[in-house]
Amino acid sequence: DDTGAVIVQTAPGKVVTHRGGTITLPCRFHHEPEDVDPNRIRIKWTKVSDAFQFEDVFVALGRQQKAFGSYRGRVSLEQAGPGDASVIIHNITLEDYGRYECEVTNDMEDDTGFVNLDLEGQAAALDCTKFENSVNFFTNFSKLLFKGVVFPYYPPSGRYKLNYHQAEEVCRQQDAILASHAQLHKAWLEGLDWCNAGWLEDGSVQYPISHPRDQCGRKDSPPGVRNYGYRHKDDERYDAFCFTSNLN
Repeated sequence: DDTGAVIVQTAPGKVVTHRGGTITLPCRFHHEPEDVDPNRIRIKWTKVSDAFQFEDVFVALGRQQKAFGSYRGRVSLEQAGPGDASVIIHNITLEDYGRYECEVTNDMEDDTGFVNLDLEGQAAALDCTKFENSVNFFTNFSKLLFKGVVFPYYPPSGRYKLNYHQAEEVCRQQDAILASHAQLHKAWLEGLDWCNAGWLEDGSVQYPISHPRDQCGRKDSPPGVRNYGYRHKDDERYDAFCFTSNLN
């Protein structure tokens, strides 16, 4: 067979680690014919965001290898043998959470696979009726012994006071980052119920409702993550949904 076809296989489900840890993103390939010069095989890893934006992570062509951006000095090929396109990521950060694409190219033929990287722990289930008047709850939430948690935040001055950039900053002050839609959706599946809309990392404004009620997600509407769409990052003000994970 001289088609030059490349077939990529990645791990089903997801791989799980913790902040500060090391993880292998598994990806293997085989090509036809099998005697292709390995120096002609290009391996490329890309991170894919919720908004289908792509961030270069790592590329290798033969012996030449290059990592990009925040991945420099932290990513390398596993090199466990022929057909191994897996990469190892060291010193995992909150920003590393997400979906990765492994692409293997042989001249004009290529194939891709995907790996989902998760951080340890479950999102906490919250009921907004229990914390309506508790500002201190938000101030101290990131100190609780949860891992991989999404939590809503508003400043002591009141709700709907943060533009996008301020929301990013208050999450950083809580040792967190703005949550992604996937993280918020996962938290909703696990019981997160919150009446107030907040910024997410992609610039959209959303809020999760598990128990629709009057003045909170509309009583006659089904549960779900309500989405206000993409809002003006400088002028409009909402709360924030932050994501953090404990260091092990």
